[in-house]
Amino acid sequence: MSGKDRIDVFPSRMAQTIMKARLKGAQTGRNLLKKKADALSMRFRQILRKIIETSFVTLDEAIKITNRRVNAIEHVIIPRIERTLTYIITELDEREREEFYRLKKIQEKKKQHRERTEKENAQRKAQLGPIAEPMNMLNDEADEDMLFE
Repeated sequence: MSGKDRIDVFPSRMAQTIMKARLKGAQTGRNLLKKKADALSMRFRQILRKIIETSFVTLDEAIKITNRRVNAIEHVIIPRIERTLTYIITELDEREREEFYRLKKIQEKKKQHRERTEKENAQRKAQLGPIAEPMNMLNDEADEDMLFE
């Protein structure tokens, strides 16, 4: 420390006046800094409030968009998929019934064909007697259509 900054043990009136002026300047500077800090604090709070409001508005818009998408899924997409599913199920059931009916018809035709063949074989055996041979199906070139007779 220099000798200038030292305070005398018994300060003179001039030294006291200088000291008062320094203290007054420091006090004024502190008041200025305090005012500036308060103003900055107020500005910070205003900016923070604006940021929060903006974030709430953005969040609200995002929620609205999400609600629209949820409603679209619930009221449009899911019912459409359910209708498609029921259509597919009914079509598959119908095809299954058609196939079952077709198989029954084919079985009935085969049964009639078998009975007719057995009758013909019985008549042939009756005509030819005990030496009659059974008919060879591999030599038969005409393959009858069982379904559309």
